[in-house]
Amino acid sequence: MASRSYASFLDLASGGLFDYPHTRRSLPRVMTVPGVVSDVDLGESDDGDSDAEPSAFHERKIIVANFLPVNAQKDLETSRWCFSLDEDSHYLHIKEGFSPETEVVYVGSLKVDVDAVEQEEVAHRLLEEFNCVPTFLPPDLQNKFYHGFCKQYLWPLFHYMLPMSPNHGTRFDRVLWQAYVSANKIFTDKVVEVLSPNDDLVWVHDYHLMLLPTFLRRRFYRVKLGFFLHSPFPSSEIYRTLPVREEILKAFMNSDLIGFHTFDYARHFLSCCSRMLGLDYESKRGHLGIDYFGRTVYIKILPMGIHLRCLESALDHPSASMKVKEIQRQFEGRKMILGVDDMDIFKGISLKLQAMEQLLHQHPELRGKIVLVQIMNPPRTSGKDVEEARSETHETTRRINDAYGHPGYEPVILIDGLLPLVEKIVYYALAECCIVNAVRDGLNLIPYEYIVCRQGSANMDEAMGISSVAPRASVLVVSEFIGCSPSLSGAIRVNPWHIDAVADALNVAITMPDVEKQLRHEKHYQYISSHDVAYWARSFVHDLERACRDHYTKRCWGIGFGLGFRILALSPSFRKLSVECIVSVFKSTKRRAIFLDYDGTIVPRNSIVRTPTPELISLLNCLCDDPMNTVFVVSGRGRSSLGEWLDQCEKLGIAAEHGCFIRWSKMLDWEVSSVGADDDWKKIAEPVMRLYTETTDGSYIETKETALVWHHQYADPDFGSCQAKELSDHLENVLTNEPVLVSRGHHIVEVKPQGVSKGLVVERVLTSMSSDGKTPDFVLCIGDDKSDEDMFEYISSKASSPSPMVAPKTFACTVGQKPTKAKYYLNDTARVMELLQGLASAKSGNDEQIQLSFEHAI
Repeated sequence: MASRSYASFLDLASGGLFDYPHTRRSLPRVMTVPGVVSDVDLGESDDGDSDAEPSAFHERKIIVANFLPVNAQKDLETSRWCFSLDEDSHYLHIKEGFSPETEVVYVGSLKVDVDAVEQEEVAHRLLEEFNCVPTFLPPDLQNKFYHGFCKQYLWPLFHYMLPMSPNHGTRFDRVLWQAYVSANKIFTDKVVEVLSPNDDLVWVHDYHLMLLPTFLRRRFYRVKLGFFLHSPFPSSEIYRTLPVREEILKAFMNSDLIGFHTFDYARHFLSCCSRMLGLDYESKRGHLGIDYFGRTVYIKILPMGIHLRCLESALDHPSASMKVKEIQRQFEGRKMILGVDDMDIFKGISLKLQAMEQLLHQHPELRGKIVLVQIMNPPRTSGKDVEEARSETHETTRRINDAYGHPGYEPVILIDGLLPLVEKIVYYALAECCIVNAVRDGLNLIPYEYIVCRQGSANMDEAMGISSVAPRASVLVVSEFIGCSPSLSGAIRVNPWHIDAVADALNVAITMPDVEKQLRHEKHYQYISSHDVAYWARSFVHDLERACRDHYTKRCWGIGFGLGFRILALSPSFRKLSVECIVSVFKSTKRRAIFLDYDGTIVPRNSIVRTPTPELISLLNCLCDDPMNTVFVVSGRGRSSLGEWLDQCEKLGIAAEHGCFIRWSKMLDWEVSSVGADDDWKKIAEPVMRLYTETTDGSYIETKETALVWHHQYADPDFGSCQAKELSDHLENVLTNEPVLVSRGHHIVEVKPQGVSKGLVVERVLTSMSSDGKTPDFVLCIGDDKSDEDMFEYISSKASSPSPMVAPKTFACTVGQKPTKAKYYLNDTARVMELLQGLASAKSGNDEQIQLSFEHAI
């Protein structure tokens, strides 16, 4: 039996001699030792440019995260591993957003080390009992990947802390980066083991696995792949310090949908894409999208919710009712302010304590009446910074208690260590106010949990001695730098660094009238209960499926090497223009029309030197010397520049300023369009453009004979684009009654007379040729800008003429792979030159030169 790799090779030659039907497979056993797995068993039919449609099997979602939602513990007596679901893991509750028929598979690591000899058995049990596929990283790799690159470098950087000195944060280490890459590859291999690429949906979570989309997309071009970042995404000024910034951004772009908790995080990501990759985004029917090599990568903005049922069950737990009485007696007659935070340097615990100290100093009457209970969860990583923050917290607590406490009263109660959920929710339920004072945090679900616990339950109400119909009340003081802040419109938002403001906010919270507390609580609970983790998962997957809707309507190619890999997705009717093909057609025709844009087509757009090269002049003259050819350069540039640059091409036609000026050859005079005669509108438009030029550093105005152009390619990408949109709207308003058209192009805003376009130039030239009895049977049009789309549209309409006897053979070709009305593309200016070389060689009849041109083009 032929192997799959050999069959794929034969497919290319025989047109699909070996066609393997795609069948859904069950989950295979997980490999934990080196070996060979048959590709047929894995069902890998989506490699390369497979156009196989997804099969009609039940849905399956593969959730990939750093850690599995499973607790693992080894029985010391029996030496047997014991596993249980981690009810605190939000990834576990994602499945509640899916239909009951949906199968959910988890891929990730355990939080404990497993000996190599036990890994196969553990993997088999986790797969059979929990639908989990473990990734066993070697201890050294795990340490460098997670504790090294993720926690000591990426996590601080994404939270706006630069490693300015070796004592504060780990600086970029190439060894740690290589460990991060290796770990992401291992995670990818585990996903591949269980993936049915045409059917399954893959959802990757958080900054630990930012490279996984690239590795997985390299294996399966059409895999349905979503990524959600749970940490903040820093501003471009912070992110650009990352030495591997482009690699990570490009990996993000191999996803179909990228999720963020807030618009701020998404805005920073989009700004980085604009500044570092040159990518722009736009809103498409309410959805943000980035066009990336023919694919649209969508952006999702929605904060994650919590699992209400888990909290409600904890509220009804008998031990919670027992704990209520104990805590009520402990704080009887006092109002409790609650803080719950992980022990790390970004949670602002010390700033919170200083605000409490300031509150007690400014309001002596509150001493003995309020108490701050600060619960500190264990840190997720270790280091000097964490130990310093812990030491500062304990020292500040002692100082406050010594200054403002007395026998039987401590203003600050510090609970340092892991507190069971059942006990923690009792503090939530009894707290008059909850404060989350983090200086930077991805989302932070503590405020959500507090609101749900304040809503109460039947058992909790009975234990607290309140009526089940009593109105509920709560107050939140939240930092404006945490992800959940925008969704809590009834919270008191504070700048955690402003100690006095935080102290004032705490005073407002504890003295607020009950009616206002009830209104704020009702507003928050309504949002949180309707936007739980199930809603979040359901909404994300719905948008991911929508983003993948066009996967099988395009042809895909993988391009790039290493972490620069990306997918080029093109419409089936949009193909690369073959030099061999067009030369063959060119030689078989008798009358030809060739239209060429200038900037970005025959001269590189990013070239400082705008004059044509001697090679280009030679090619144009060679084409123009053939009496069967009519060659035109159609550009938005002025006639003086084009006339000077192309002066050596005597028989070349030139259309300047989009057709306002036309010269059929150097021997003839310029023909001036009547539509550009009235330029009084310039007196209105130029002052407006000048205003935006003065306020936009790097922009400038180009004055043409019939048009005005505002350039912003040298301005800040974000600000320049924003100003261009505003300028375009401004000009449209002030020029409403003028005979002009305002349009945006590649880093420009242009105002030109109505009734002038490159499409009309093509129409005029072709009509003139036909009236002279020289109707063309070959039309070639090449351009790269939005203004060239008018040319493509016109010659495409000629190609679809109902009379095949008069319809010429047309080739509308754009430079670069992008959405266009053209049916063909060439990658860049160099490929355009190769094409012109092929046509010139065909004219000269030099077959050897033609063959060399073909080989070079290939």
